Amino acid sequence: MVDRAPKGETLREIADRHGRSYDTVRKQWARHPDWPAPIGKRGRWHVYDSAAVDRVIGEHFARPAVQLQPRRLYTAQQLEEAGAGITAGTIRADLSRGRWPQPDSTDDGVNRWYGTTATAALAQRRSYKRSVDGTLG
Repeated sequence: MVDRAPKGETLREIADRHGRSYDTVRKQWARHPDWPAPIGKRGRWHVYDSAAVDRVIGEHFARPAVQLQPRRLYTAQQLEEAGAGITAGTIRADLSRGRWPQPDSTDDGVNRWYGTTATAALAQRRSYKRSVDGTLG
C-alpha cells in the first residue's frame, strides 16, 4: 500500500515539537495572518509545511534571548528592563509558586539573581530562541 499522506505536521505535532499546548498553536499561532496555508490533510487533520511553520514562529512568536552579565545581580525589575521577555510581576508570582529560582542575594530585603541564574530560569520557559549549541542567544 502506498502512503499518499502529505509530508508535514499537524497542529498537534507542531505543538509537541515546540513545547507548547495544542490550544496555543490552534487558537493563537495558527490564526496569525502570516501562518502558512495547509499543504494537505492527513485523515481529518490539516498538515502544514514544517519549514514554513518554523519561519513564522521564529519571526512572530519566539522571544529573542536576553544577554545578561553572568556575575551581575539583577532585581526582577532590572530583568524586565533588560528585555528578558517577562515582567517583574510575573517573576515575583512565579517565585511564590516555585516556578522561579530562589534569589541568589536578599541583601537589604531585595531579591536579586545572578545573570547566570536568571538565564537558566529563562531557558526553562518556553519560546526562547536557542543557538546551534543549545545555549540561549
